[in-house]
This record gives sequence, C-alpha cells and structure tokens, in this order.
Amino acid sequence: MTDLSDYGDWPPEKRNAYFANANRERHSQDKNGGGQASPAPLPLVPPAPAAQPYPIEALGPVLSGAANSIAAKCQCAPALAAQSVLAVAALAAQKLADVHLPYGQTRPLSLFLVTVAASGDRKSTTDNEALAPVRAYERKEKQSYEIALESWRIAQAAWAAQHRKIENDKALDRIERESGLLALGPAPAEPIKPLLTAPEPTVEALAKFWAVLPGALGLFSAEGGQMTGGHGFGPDHRLKTAAALSTLWDGSGIRRLRAGDGITDLPGRRLALHLMVQPDAAAAFLSDPILRDQGLLSRLLIAAPETLAGSRLYHEPTEEMAAPLRRYFACILDLLERPAPAANVVGNELTPRVIELSAEARGLWVRFHDAIEKRMAPDQSLEGLRDVGAKAAENAARIAGVLTIVANAEAQEIDGAVMGAACKLMSWYLSEALRLSGAARQTPALRNAVKLSDWLRAKGKAEFALRDILNSGPNVLRSKAAAEQAIAQLEEHGHIGRRGEGRGARWIVIQGAQQ
Repeated sequence: MTDLSDYGDWPPEKRNAYFANANRERHSQDKNGGGQASPAPLPLVPPAPAAQPYPIEALGPVLSGAANSIAAKCQCAPALAAQSVLAVAALAAQKLADVHLPYGQTRPLSLFLVTVAASGDRKSTTDNEALAPVRAYERKEKQSYEIALESWRIAQAAWAAQHRKIENDKALDRIERESGLLALGPAPAEPIKPLLTAPEPTVEALAKFWAVLPGALGLFSAEGGQMTGGHGFGPDHRLKTAAALSTLWDGSGIRRLRAGDGITDLPGRRLALHLMVQPDAAAAFLSDPILRDQGLLSRLLIAAPETLAGSRLYHEPTEEMAAPLRRYFACILDLLERPAPAANVVGNELTPRVIELSAEARGLWVRFHDAIEKRMAPDQSLEGLRDVGAKAAENAARIAGVLTIVANAEAQEIDGAVMGAACKLMSWYLSEALRLSGAARQTPALRNAVKLSDWLRAKGKAEFALRDILNSGPNVLRSKAAAEQAIAQLEEHGHIGRRGEGRGARWIVIQGAQQ
C-alpha cells in the first residue's frame, strides 16, 4: 500500500478520493499481450494547484510600486519582487518599532521570508534592485566609519598605555591603583561597522561579531541554498542554528555560555531574513522534520512563484518603472538613517518603541485569528499545518507593523486599513503554504524516486539494473541503500516492474509513467 503521508497534508476526504480514483484508473486498464494487468502508474507527487497571484497592492503604495517596477524591469515573477521589497522594508522598520499584540505581548517587526525559484529566474537581479537603498546607506556610513575607526584606534592606544602605566606603577598602593583605574574609566567603545546584511552567517559568527554590528541586521541571500546546505544547517549544527534563528525572530537576542568563549549576552537585537532557494534545496530544507519540530519552519513566509522563463523578451526600462523605485529608495533610506532608540552608548542594544493596534485593527486581527484557529480543527484545511497556522496571526501583525512604519515612520498605531491589508497578505502566505505542503513534506526516499525517474527519462532507458544507478546514476543515489529505496518507491507507484530476483534483477520502465 502506498503511504498516503507522503502526499502532504491534504484533508483526508480529498486525499482518499484522489487515490481511490487513481487506483480505479490504475486497475481498469486492459490486459496486455502477456496476460498481465497493465495499470496506469500512480503519480509520485500529487498535482499541485497553480500559484495564486500575489496581492501586491496590499503592500501599500510605496512597496507595491517598487515591487511592480522591479518585476517589470527585471522581468521576474511579481511574487519574487514582492518578497524582496517586503524583506528590505522589515530590515529597515524593525529597529524603530515593535508591535503590541491583543493578548498583551510585544513582538518585533522582523519577518523571515523564503522564496523558492530556479536558477535563471532573476533572483540576484531582483535582490540587487530591492537592496539598492541598503547598499547606498552602507557606502555612505562606511566613510564616516573609517574616520571614527581611526579616532577610536588612537583613543584606544592612549587608554591602553595609561591603563598599563597605572597597573605597573610600583609607587602606587592598591587603593591608589584602583582609584586611578576607576578614574581612567572603561576602554573607548569600538564604532559600529556599517554592515546591514550578511549572506550566510553561522550562529557562532553572529554571537562573536554582533557586539560591533548594528542592532538590526538582515540575513539576505540570493543563493540561500549555500546557507541551508552549509555548515550551519549540517547534521551537527542544524538544531542549534534553527533554535538561534527562532529566538531572534522572537526578539530575545543572543545569550550563550561557552567554556571556550565565555559569556555572550546581546539583548535588543533584531534580524530580518530573506533566502532565495532553488527548488531541490528548498524541498530538502522545508521537509526537514527537525526544523519543523523545532519551530523554525512555522515562522517562515514562503513563496514559490511560477517561472517566467521563455516569455521574457527584452524591453528597455521606462520612466514608469523608475519613478516608483526612486520613491521606494528614498523611503527605505530615510528609515535606515533614522536613529534607533537604544540602551547602550554605541546604539546597537535596541529598545524600539511599541505601536498599538487601533480598535478597528484589533477587531480585524481577532477575527483573522479566530478564522485561522477554526481552520486548524480536525478535517479542516490547516489540520496538517497547525504549526504554520499558529503563527499566522502574529505574522499578520508584524506585516501590518512594517507597512505602517513604511507609510509613516512616526506612527503610534496600526489602523484598520493596514491590518486588513496585512491579513490579506497573510492569507496568501497560508494558501501558498497549503499549495506547497505536499512537495515540502515529501520523504527523502520519495524525492530520490523523482530524481531517479528524471534520470531514467533523460537517459531514455527502457530497462535497467541496480548497478546502472550505482555506476552512473544521480550522485545522491550512488549508495546501495538510497538506490534501493528509490527503486522501491518507483515500483510501489507502478513506474517500474521487476524482472528476476537477487543480484541479477532488472527493472522494466512502464510506459506512460508520470511524476
């Protein structure tokens, strides 16, 4: 029997009807010339519905104008452009305000976004456009930083020399030495490095260097697979990395006690995240049971737009594209240049002001919260995505806070119109999570079966043996265990038929097999 859990979290009645119909078709075929049934193979993955259009207008005039212009200029999917500008807006807004939720807790405006897009879908081009004001701010601040750094080095050298002089002065008794050191005061604070984004930092690197970085950072990468497949998410570090990112999403900063590194306590930090990940890397990342159980995946706002490859005939950029981008550039740059409330001298222990929900916004939020809660009941659409649904209302409030700060950096509350727009955006993210849930939750064996099926079709093989896969098959299948698991999945779904047993067994590829 096929394990229906491989097919994601469809409601049971939909899932059972789908497979009942597939099995009826499979066993209703005429017998072939050898007297054997020739059933239609079951698909390896269920047919995914088409992506719904991203509600770009809900982003507000500044961000929607930028997203539409970037999509037109770069000829990328609108959802990809929207993800990029929303992530940059969260990066700029998160240092200025937190949002007060109706149940009494305060949350950051940090957003964690993941965009699934293939190579050639203009990920880097889109990110470069969206991050243009961030890069301009970093270049401007670098000039001031270099001057401040030189002054700090001089002051630090003078302080260190005076400190040594007091410590080594044998004419001073203990009380005089302590008085001298107290009068000297602490060492000069190192100026903050003007680095707002990093592509793939490890938890250890964040803990080590965030003391001299801005309090609000962005983890942005157009090659997010380098991070999800890298050191931080390796088998020995994945849980630690996921826990640290989740803690930062919650607004709790970084606190670490290590025998070698001592104590690191960095409160008041904010982190926005936008990873653009290729489909294969995304499938492995988003189906990882450790990351789902830990809770990181439930915090993500995921989009997987359809590719536009083949339809992107060249056209010249126009003034209609440029004007909204100039407005967006000015708005984001203004937010970045605003001083952020902080509890320390160098200004990176953030204490953002708290913005409230208006009465109308609160009512909308409560209705959205309750509607999502009902959808998480048994046999309802979000039954299998309760972790995502549980964070939906909070994410809607965070999005509303970001949109509010973009519209008015001095705003004290979120109004009803903005909250309605944020709920519309969050509803889209929930629908996208449902659409992707089958592919995201495939088992590794099923993903490998798809790779094997692709390889067989590409090679035009009508018959193969295990050694063919081990010798020249996909790299992930060149171990006996992995290859046998993939073969078992294809056999279970009726894509191949066995001929013979033991080491001499071969398999026949059944015509008409579909993924």
